Amino acid sequence: MTSHDATSSDADVEAPDDAQLIFELLDGFRASKAAFTAVSLGVFDRLYERPASVAQLANELKVAEHALERLLGVCVAKGLLTLQGGLYSNLPPADRFLRLESPETLGGYVLYSDRVLYRLWGRLEDAVREGTNRWEQEFGGKENLFDHFFATDDDKRRFLAGMHGAGLLSSPATVAAFDLSRFKRMVDLGGGTGHLVTEACRRYPKLRGVVFDLPSVQPLAEEYVLAAGLEDHIEVLAGDFFTDELPPADLYAVGRILHDWADASIIQLLCKVHASLPEDGALLICEKLLNEERDGPATAYLQSLNMLVCTEGRERTASEYEVLVKAAGFRELEVRRTGKPVDVMLALK
Repeated sequence: MTSHDATSSDADVEAPDDAQLIFELLDGFRASKAAFTAVSLGVFDRLYERPASVAQLANELKVAEHALERLLGVCVAKGLLTLQGGLYSNLPPADRFLRLESPETLGGYVLYSDRVLYRLWGRLEDAVREGTNRWEQEFGGKENLFDHFFATDDDKRRFLAGMHGAGLLSSPATVAAFDLSRFKRMVDLGGGTGHLVTEACRRYPKLRGVVFDLPSVQPLAEEYVLAAGLEDHIEVLAGDFFTDELPPADLYAVGRILHDWADASIIQLLCKVHASLPEDGALLICEKLLNEERDGPATAYLQSLNMLVCTEGRERTASEYEVLVKAAGFRELEVRRTGKPVDVMLALK
């Protein structure tokens, strides 16, 4: 094998199907890092203004032209950009999700994935060997993910904007998965920007909502609620759902919260929710479910590995969540798979 052959893993090379799968896996982290870098450099925000040549972009972004051309080539091949007449332009996925200023942006989560998660995943083998997250090993301290989410006001804004964009992809289907019309007051625990309770109040006009999150999140959540025009329907309250009293509600919600924690912490929180609910109350749980057969989905298992490197939690099957909610006193768990980034469960008191 020549030195050229040894460094080539282009997914377009002719290879048997089995080998092609391996080439795609080899290229996976490269494609991710290319997209991360394009977001970090501001490629998509700049091209939203007007199309540009590689020379123009390189000059404006202060990067090497020949290197940028390679990065843009990946973005074209992956369906993020188009190249016509020597000018690059955004395609719809880049405009919607990779511009930091887009109302649907996932850019904040992309940047977090680049600057924090990418480094933690570099320690995956150690995480698998030891069964613990990699914060101390990689960053030299005992910080947790929330310290990094909110290290600066800009980090906090960008991360929450990214989570908001991700929430917009799931929340409409989430609140439609069950008939929630009988409930009067919904409290979204760790609700972030309030996308879930916003969609619930839009679908059920008689419902009143509360976003309950850390004090540092409250001002930004209020901005999102105001922008949605639902300030008369939704209140934003500050607190820690583990240590503070929960606002009263007949429907609580936890969206991508439980997967951050080990079973003991989850049961502690679920017991607290159960005690706060009236007899006909319920808890809406939004998480991506593993198949009971333990054969997928791949996205759920990848997210479970992500939880391994950065939290004490993991993804679970519906039956595992049923065990947890019943241990906290709930009588029944109803499950709906949505086909969206999260599935939905309703725990009934």
